[in-house]
Amino acid sequence: MIKIEFPKPDVVIYQRKQELKEGDVPITPYYGFIDFHKITREKGGIFFFYNKANELLFVGKARKIRQRIKKHFEDNVSPMKNHRDEIYKIEVYEIEDPMEREIYETYAINTFRAKYNIDKVFY
Repeated sequence: MIKIEFPKPDVVIYQRKQELKEGDVPITPYYGFIDFHKITREKGGIFFFYNKANELLFVGKARKIRQRIKKHFEDNVSPMKNHRDEIYKIEVYEIEDPMEREIYETYAINTFRAKYNIDKVFY
């Protein structure tokens, strides 16, 4: 049996309301998320979408993570298009090597049984 260990996520963001102090400029939330700026623009990796019950909803990979995550909230062809409101937490793992990204994604989908992944499912 192959055993793959996941590193700790590089970034974890939660759906939340912005707490404003006097003089702060409000940030327009993006499906409830205000911390997209913490996700790298330039690096590749994989990402996990979780709901409030910490159930894994979806696993994805991308050459540029932030752009791909945002596409899941905008795209009409995303497997998450009918489930966007369920997403409460996003974990991001920066993984530059394309082959490693592919392995991690496939392993995560099947080991953690991501609810809305339809490709690369072997269970």
